[in-house]
This record gives sequence, C-alpha cells and structure tokens, in this order.
Amino acid sequence: MELTTVKPTKIYVDADACPVKDEVYRVAMRYGLKVFVVANSVMSVPQTPLVERVIVDAGPDAADDWIAERVAPGDVAITADIPLADRVLKAGAQALAPTGKPFTRDSIGMALAQRSILEQLRSTGEALGGPKPFDRNDRSRFLQALDAAIQRVRRGRP
Repeated sequence: MELTTVKPTKIYVDADACPVKDEVYRVAMRYGLKVFVVANSVMSVPQTPLVERVIVDAGPDAADDWIAERVAPGDVAITADIPLADRVLKAGAQALAPTGKPFTRDSIGMALAQRSILEQLRSTGEALGGPKPFDRNDRSRFLQALDAAIQRVRRGRP
C-alpha cells in the first residue's frame, strides 16, 4: 500500500490593501496554518512562526507574482485582485476576496470581463464610484468563507 503525503494548507495574503489580515491570523492560528503576508511595504504581523512577512520589490505585480509562483492545490489566497485570483485558480488553489466572495472557475471569466469594461470606462474619463465601504458584515462573511474554504480543503474538495 502506497502512502500519500498531504501537503499542509498555506494561506497567502495579498496584503498591501487587505482589510482582513487580523481575521486571517485568527483563523490560521485556530487551524495551525502557515500564513504568508506579501506586500511591497513593511507592515506589522504577529510574532509567531505561523505568520511570515514577505516584502517584495516595488512594482504593480511583484506581490501577485510572488504569490502566483508559490500557491498550490490545497492553498488559499486572499486577494481583491481579479487577475491574481485567476492565476491562483489556474494553480488549483482557492481564491477569496476580502469581502468573503469566493472566486471560482465558473465566476472568474465574468469577473475578468467586468474588470476590463470598468478599466475602459475609467480610461475615457468616465467617473465611476468605487466599492462600497468595508463593514462589519463583510468581515463576518469573510470569516465564514475562509473557514468554509479550509474545511473544503480538509475534506479533499478544494
């Protein structure tokens, strides 16, 4: 009988503008999961071997590239960046927005198309409103979604 090794789940946080880092730390500590907090500026993180701060070079996609090169099936990435979410899904991992919205293979195409349309509108000078303010309900939804993502991985259904 051949033994298979299960790779422990890692959480990757696209951290520069992430409003739910504290929530990620809480969930990771509860499950004993490694967290990589990836940013191109110094930020404080809990002093624990489970949380590693990764500072990448300045640049629009440096943090995204670092995450995309390392994320693997069974991992979870936290990002509001739709192209990064697409790369994470293509690597076989799960991607969650800070609002708790999971990016899926079924939804990512529409999200990319919508992003492209909004970029085109902005480039024409069209004034568009930004996202609604982040609130307590978003935090709660995120905590539930992250817990569910980890449970799916543990049941072997990423």
